[in-house]
Amino acid sequence: MILKILTVTAMASFEIYAALVAAHAFGLDNWVILACTLTGGIAGVFIAAFLGERIEKFIAKYIRKNKAPKPKTGLIYKIWDKYGLYGLGIIGTFLLGAPAAIGVGVGFNANMKKLVPICLVTVVVRCFVFTFFSDYIKGLF
Repeated sequence: MILKILTVTAMASFEIYAALVAAHAFGLDNWVILACTLTGGIAGVFIAAFLGERIEKFIAKYIRKNKAPKPKTGLIYKIWDKYGLYGLGIIGTFLLGAPAAIGVGVGFNANMKKLVPICLVTVVVRCFVFTFFSDYIKGLF
């Protein structure tokens, strides 16, 4: 049982969708699933925020030496231009996950002291919504 809980928590730190599927496959209770996804999601935010700036410095130092900047097109740039930091924190966390949203924020030189609390609140809401919505969907089949 402990191994199942730790597996779901570790999966939730990176991707909640896979964690929910695994939790239901393991036959865990909804409240246990909620606790695991909350713990994993919050840990994922702090891990990404802690390591994000270090990874960006490493990339800038060793990989991005003399490369020309790429044109700024795509969905993430549109979200960033239209909604800014809050859009990236909320929409990015819901669609991609908190570590990916924080990684994109690091790439855009966003203020981490503002982005991390936005991602934390969104992770809590996302965990509640997805946990109980997935239970509802499971009940249909």
